[in-house]
Amino acid sequence: MSLDTKQTHVVHQWKHGKPVIACCFDPKGRYLFTSSEDYTLQRWKMDDGSKVAWPAHDSWVRDIAVLPDGETVITAGCDDQIIYWPVEGEKPEPRHTIKAHEGWVRALDVKNDGSLIASGGNDNLVKLWDPQGKLVRELKGHESNVYSVFFHPKEDLLLSGDLGGMVHQWEVKTGNLVRTFEAKDLHTYNGGQGVHYGGIRDMALSADGSILACVGLHKASNPLGAVNEPLIVQFNWSDGKELRKQPGEGVKGIGWKVEFLSDGVEICASGGSGGAYLLFFKPTEVKPFHQLKLPDTIRDMSLHPDGLQVATAHHDGHVRISRMEAKVADKPAEKK
Repeated sequence: MSLDTKQTHVVHQWKHGKPVIACCFDPKGRYLFTSSEDYTLQRWKMDDGSKVAWPAHDSWVRDIAVLPDGETVITAGCDDQIIYWPVEGEKPEPRHTIKAHEGWVRALDVKNDGSLIASGGNDNLVKLWDPQGKLVRELKGHESNVYSVFFHPKEDLLLSGDLGGMVHQWEVKTGNLVRTFEAKDLHTYNGGQGVHYGGIRDMALSADGSILACVGLHKASNPLGAVNEPLIVQFNWSDGKELRKQPGEGVKGIGWKVEFLSDGVEICASGGSGGAYLLFFKPTEVKPFHQLKLPDTIRDMSLHPDGLQVATAHHDGHVRISRMEAKVADKPAEKK
């Protein structure tokens, strides 16, 4: 499906109130799940924007995932826990509560067949869980906090990205470390402030499997003052070599999420001191060809199963749904 991304526009704006942190569509496209700084989860009905909210973790929920059957939603909290919830219900109660990591649980991903859930945390570990919450395997090898996890959509492989800009590729069946991608441009150490900053905030693979995109930030001249710029670093999947860097053109902020759209275009959600943007890149070009400015700071993004709608979570307490338009194929000229 070819998309007219320059026509992307906000179609819904739903208010929660407290700042929104994470967002995730369910695989059937019925609901959008979000989390907030008030420690609650929200389930938004896509048909009418109606909301159900309930107390969730004892801290912020950093990531959300939904199993492929659309029946279970999983949340990762800064309270060391992973919680499995039913998707439906007016007052969802936990199905499984797991002390998953020592420190924040930052990232979740679900294998395409629903057989495994990956988590990454501040203890530098990656863990694999089954749908009933049982630990299957623990993966050691990162030297810094794990910020993102990503199952390969076709192969039995898992990628995990850390604060230091390192991406580890694991063989899921054995837990063996296969290779490492080095996206060091996505890591900054500021000696004056004594902080490491940046990290692999998200990863995506092109539909043909040839390009791995890693997103985060660079030019962090003042990390504690949030002075930085979004950046995508691309790798050639076949040999692991860097292909190109794609910076946000004149944008100040963090690249939180990256996705490949159905026509191969990359979309990046950036939020920070310079505001909120959806940045659109052609995969072979360095600069974005389109930038959509949105209200307030973006903190997460999720692509709807229809490939046209994009949800963004905002610090101003709103959830926004933007829509891209499918290009209409040119009609053949009529014969005279």
